[in-house]
Amino acid sequence: QVQLVESGGGLVQTGGSLRLSCAASGIPFHIYSMAWYRQAPGEQRELVARITSSLGTFYADSVKGRFTISRDNAKTTLHLQMTSLRPEDTAVYYCNAVYYESTHWGQGTQVTVSS
Repeated sequence: QVQLVESGGGLVQTGGSLRLSCAASGIPFHIYSMAWYRQAPGEQRELVARITSSLGTFYADSVKGRFTISRDNAKTTLHLQMTSLRPEDTAVYYCNAVYYESTHWGQGTQVTVSS
């Protein structure tokens, strides 16, 4: 059974930091491309950052220079270090795992940034 379990969300003030984690099980983690998406109320889900199996990274323009995605294959865990948080970063953040047609999602963790 595949499980992606996010943690680390919460309430933080503008300018603060949070570190999200996604613990994966039931998949060969090291071959999957992993990503963080987010969805704000009334908005579509959007890609925040991706890290491939070969450690290539991609960031949405809105988070470049503020967020850092990383993975620990030994611990089958994905991280998102978020700094200089803004109210517009408020959303539910989802962990995503992709390998060809195989796609899995976590249940999401809420991040709220107060102004």
